[in-house]
Order: sequence, then structure tokens, then C-alpha cells
Amino acid sequence: MKRVVFVTGHCWTSRRKAGFHWLADAFLSQGWEVLFLTTSLSLLSIPRLDHRLKYISFRDLNQLRELQSRLFSYISFTTVHPAHLRVPFFNRLFTPVFQNYADQVNLRSCKDWVQKSHLCIFESTSGLLLMDRIQQINPDAKYIYRVSDDLRFLRSHPVVLEAEERALEKFDLISTPSAAIFSLFQSKSQGLRLDYHAIRKDLFDASCPNPYQGRGTNAVFSGISHFDLDFLEIASQCLPEWNFHIIGPIRGLPKRSNVFAYGEVPFIETIPYIKHADIGLQTRSYVPGVESLNRSLKTIQYTYCRLPIVAPDYLKSDLGHWYTYKPGDASSIVETLTTALNHPRETISTVDILSWDEIVADWCQELGI
Repeated sequence: MKRVVFVTGHCWTSRRKAGFHWLADAFLSQGWEVLFLTTSLSLLSIPRLDHRLKYISFRDLNQLRELQSRLFSYISFTTVHPAHLRVPFFNRLFTPVFQNYADQVNLRSCKDWVQKSHLCIFESTSGLLLMDRIQQINPDAKYIYRVSDDLRFLRSHPVVLEAEERALEKFDLISTPSAAIFSLFQSKSQGLRLDYHAIRKDLFDASCPNPYQGRGTNAVFSGISHFDLDFLEIASQCLPEWNFHIIGPIRGLPKRSNVFAYGEVPFIETIPYIKHADIGLQTRSYVPGVESLNRSLKTIQYTYCRLPIVAPDYLKSDLGHWYTYKPGDASSIVETLTTALNHPRETISTVDILSWDEIVADWCQELGI
């Protein structure tokens, strides 16, 4: 039986399902054994209120666990892990410690599993510092870098950026989810692919009740960070007859009767809110690298459900159902929302949206495994 290792920042048990969860799910559906190796957790995660701590048991740290048939989890927990400390002096001070992150990671109980794997897929996290060590354990496996995010956008510590640069030439395949990220690597590596995020079509195609019954016009946002709070403050005040539904751990939301905050909920429960909405919000505040979010997983989900998408004007897209507003401008925000609402949804094409199974099959064919 073939084995694949995912070196990721995600925990399998997290309520929020990211692209790496769906990729692992696709490998499972195709008969592989899967190890979800979670990195970038340490004592530093506790004062930083890392949301992943809600989903793990401390007795499972640094232990290989079989969660279900053919699915294994290993949660690496160290004293520290590379994290951006916001202050340049502290970043420099901790650089030598962070550079030794790979030596801190205890792989003893999963070493045999990794040694017998056929494929290893790295996410854009500090887990990249484990590349050399894992290749030493298993030099015969194929290696993929799935660049889930631009590390500059995530404000990663410089040692992580350096680890990414060193690792690029060692991957057999590099898969990017957006044109913006693709362009960053185009001159640096071979085996580069543009693979937009995919979708579990069966979940979105299944019938589900409408959670908005009788609520009028409904706009939905689903995400965990960089939300444009100013947009919501203006939109909810200027359009009191609209309802704004925010799914995710977003703090500081305006307290209005037409703003509904759901916090972090299991992925399957978000589907009805997306599927039955009138508009999908990709309303992100500006940070360097935000451009890569024009084809985020959520954007693909909005598109599959044929929702017009509203985003700030610094977030460009060639999608015909993409509408942009000028941040902080009330008239622009209102005009953009009302124009988007009138978009003929039946014209939104979904033919280019792939399933995760199709992406996995393409990778395996290209790598000959």
C-alpha cells in the first residue's frame, strides 16, 4: 500500500478544513495510507493563543496515532518554533534558536512510517526546515511543495523564508494555488505547476436546508484572518436591510442586528451558508501578498456556488463575477454590493473547477507513482 506524508501546520482534528485536509482526504479515497505530520507548535503557541490548541490533547503530542483506518496523525510539539516576533531585534535574537528547529523535532515514533513512505508533501510553514532531515530518513520518496500561502504574506520569520529558498531545488514538483504565487517561483524552480484550489463537489452538490429562510439579502464571509472590519462597519450601516454572515474567529465585529457572527464552525456546517447566500465576501484588509487570495479556496467555493464576489480594489481578478470597492469609501462599497447582487448568476462558469481527486491523480501521473 502506498504511503504519503503531509508536513503541515494544520491539525487533522481542526474544525476548519484547509486545502491540506482535502488533499489528504483525496489520497485516502484513492487507497493510500496518510500521515498528517503537524509542525509549528511549541510553548510559544500558548501565549499566542494558537487556535490549534483547542483541537489537540497533550497526551498525543510527539506520538504516532492512528485516527482511523489508513489515517495517522503525528503532532510535533517543541520548546520553540520559528515565529515572527514583530520586533526586528527579537527576530535577530532568536534566529540561532529557530535555525535549530529541525533538531528539536522528535520524529522517533514516526521515523519508520516516514522511511517507508512513497511521497512527502510540504506546506508553506516552518516545517520546511525539516526538509533535509526527512530526505535523509527517506531519500527515495518523491517530494512535492504545495505552496498553500505566500510566506511573505504570512509574515514568516526570515529563517523560514531562507529554508524555503534552500528547499526549492530539492522538490520533484512545486504546486501553486494562484497566479500571483506562481509568478514568485517562475524563475526559481523546475517542475512548477499552477493548480488552483479544488473542491469536494459531492459535498456542495448535496441538498441542504437554506439557513437564510425569510432573511432577505445575505452576504457571507468565511475565513480566519485579515478581514476588512471597516468594510463591514460601513456596509452594515448603509444597507440595514442586508444581512452579513461572518464565519470564522474574527474579532471586533460591529454589533448590529444585521451582522451575524458564527465563530469557527465545522466545515460541513459552512456549506449551506455559502450555497444559499446571495454574495460571497472576499473582503480582506491589505497586507503584502494579499493578491494571492484572488483564487483562494474560499473563492473557488464561492464560484462553484455561483456567487458574485465582492473584494477590495487592491485584490485583482480576471473573474467576470468579481466586483471591487474602494476601501473606506461608503458610496463605492454600497454601489459595488448592489451591482454585484444584480449579476446574472447563471452565467458564472464552474467548468474549470477541479475536484481534489483530479489534482491528486495529475500529481501521481506526473511523478510516476
